[in-house]
Amino acid sequence: MAPTRTFFIGGNFKSNLNKDSLKELVPVIAKHQTAADVVIAPPALYLLEAQSIVEANNSKVKVAAQNISGKSLGAYTGEIAAEHVLDAGIEWTLLGHSERRSIYCESDEVVAAKTVDALQKGLSVILCCGETEHQRFVENRTKEVVTGQLGAVHKALEAANLVDKWSKIVIAYEPVWAIGTGKTASTQQAQDTHLEIRNWLTTISQSVADATRILYGGSVSAANSDELAKQADIDGFLVGGASLSAQKFLPIIDSAKYSQ
Repeated sequence: MAPTRTFFIGGNFKSNLNKDSLKELVPVIAKHQTAADVVIAPPALYLLEAQSIVEANNSKVKVAAQNISGKSLGAYTGEIAAEHVLDAGIEWTLLGHSERRSIYCESDEVVAAKTVDALQKGLSVILCCGETEHQRFVENRTKEVVTGQLGAVHKALEAANLVDKWSKIVIAYEPVWAIGTGKTASTQQAQDTHLEIRNWLTTISQSVADATRILYGGSVSAANSDELAKQADIDGFLVGGASLSAQKFLPIIDSAKYSQ
């Protein structure tokens, strides 16, 4: 990892925890000392609770929404707009997670439109991308799939005159076949794909390629995070299941010390 890219750890709690377990977990994360940027994404109902805990501990940990509607305020029952997230004092949102893409049928174009909306409103974005097992091991299309997902976002940013907002995006590469399965890409597989993403970013500009942080996600654990962190183009992690336990999550945060 280049010295100018601060290591970044994201904790995606998904649809887990309750109020009591959140109150136990978040203070431990908030108090943990690290040079890395740490962002946690609790379920929507607990965003304000998590934000309050982080602020009470004078922590540099940030809180993120797991999704936004991509719409402005209005008649969108059940949705949370970027304006709501910002009004709660929250600076980040995840977008494009594979579970949103597969379960809720969010296309590349929908993810791109949400990204534009988030950036226009002032949020920073953890933008997820990744290939399925079939796409990697049968079709050999990992690069095509991942750069296609990112390319849809760039096309939308160009149309909205927001190309400069790449500075507000952190990319999270998560091979779908490794999310929550216990499988993980090998260190070399992860580094190779991160390098392909970085090379693709040079088509936007060299400065964007140099500055954009690319996270690895997909069954990240204390057993593999140290070695992954040593790779030149892995700038951090987006952690799912392991982020629900301080005992498992803090060692992953501490792997930042191995970053290049």
